[in-house]
Amino acid sequence: MYTVRLWSVRHARGLRRLYVFFSRLAPVLAPVVRWLGSRRAEALLQPVERAAKRLMFDCRECGQCVLSATGMACPMNCPKEMRNGPCGGVRADGTCEVDPRMRCVWVEATEGTKRVAADHLAHPTPLLPAIDARNAGRSTWIRVIEGHPEPAFQPPVGERRTAQSKLGPFEQACRSSDFVVTVEVGPPDSADPQALLQRAARFQGLVDAINVTDGAGGNCHMSSVAASAILVAHGYPAVYQITCRDRNRIAIQGDILGAAALGVQNILCLTGDDVSQGDHPQAKAVFDLDAVSLLHIARGMCDQGQFASGRKLETPPDLFIGATANPFVPPYRDRVANLEKKIVAGARFIQTQFCFDLQLLEDFMQEVRRRDLHRQAKLIVGVGTLGSAKALAWMAAHVPGVHVPAPLLERIGRAGDQRLEGKRACIEIIRALAAIEGVAGVHVMGHRNEDVLAEIIRESGLGPAARGHPPAIQP
Repeated sequence: MYTVRLWSVRHARGLRRLYVFFSRLAPVLAPVVRWLGSRRAEALLQPVERAAKRLMFDCRECGQCVLSATGMACPMNCPKEMRNGPCGGVRADGTCEVDPRMRCVWVEATEGTKRVAADHLAHPTPLLPAIDARNAGRSTWIRVIEGHPEPAFQPPVGERRTAQSKLGPFEQACRSSDFVVTVEVGPPDSADPQALLQRAARFQGLVDAINVTDGAGGNCHMSSVAASAILVAHGYPAVYQITCRDRNRIAIQGDILGAAALGVQNILCLTGDDVSQGDHPQAKAVFDLDAVSLLHIARGMCDQGQFASGRKLETPPDLFIGATANPFVPPYRDRVANLEKKIVAGARFIQTQFCFDLQLLEDFMQEVRRRDLHRQAKLIVGVGTLGSAKALAWMAAHVPGVHVPAPLLERIGRAGDQRLEGKRACIEIIRALAAIEGVAGVHVMGHRNEDVLAEIIRESGLGPAARGHPPAIQP
């Protein structure tokens, strides 16, 4: 079936034409469906549809077929069930983060979409809805016959309406012309908050916000929502990272409300690393949503004041909502379509994976500027380093989505002081990024490497203190 699935992507243009022909002709059968009754007609159609789609597309029978919008590659074959583009963990050879034996479904989808329309990047990017589990096993052909040939795309969100006086310090920094600085801190393996606060204190006056990771790498730590609330209670603007891996949409929306109630003002929506990469590979991954559908739901809570179910909130949260991008793994420049989806879905700041390859970023930013996306959301590029070339090489080999060019590894490996050389390289990258149109700041990362990260920020001349502004962090 996998071979046939790849054949279908290679012939996406012809299959798309066949679908369009069928969708125009199918309503002729509507009187027959009405005569039989929708349920009886579906019972007759479903076995035929199941057999055909399983053969051609390795169909998973989600009941919300979107093949016409995904280059004839079924997104449900993605182990994370990504409905709106690739995750950040695609391997350098284009294979799946979770199952390296198969190509990333969304790399296939991108190729299929190009075959359907060579100018696909010029087209609006539809937001595919989150899965409705009630439709599993249902026929989509019956809906085409009844005159509903396309999936129910989600509407774009509007502009954020929060008054300037109510904006948090991080959002204020993003709305200014300043080159913003954020840093990533992992929650501790401890019930004592002092471990977290001691690490955060290294960045007092140096950054505009502190990101708190949510089970990074599929590993268990203090919850991100709790750690973010602790930082906020001590005067640190926190970015609460929330992933789709561990919670369904009910739990996620509850956590968003809880975070807002505890004073958290910023959230970053991610799909999340697969559990197979972490310290609990026996755990069950959830992935009820992907990052795009999570963004859309979060903005609906804030802007429309309602849950994903449509039920009204008594007091909506007021959050500055962001997302991630990774221009450094396949499908590279084509990932801008996924970035556009996230911005249309409501992201107002974007943080990227580690940038060690400036040329790949430059290529990506050309397309970003062509679409004017840098004016719709602030792009904050990830930077950082580790203590040695060996540590960087290990990260590139084992952390999905990280790309470190060989010349950089060789440069650091030849140095007498590898830690110092890694720091110098990071500062050089930061200075180069500051000169790229559309880059609004840097997101500094490095696992348990806070002292070096603080040095990098100081020596780069960045952050609130260097700008002569009152520090965003005032514990």
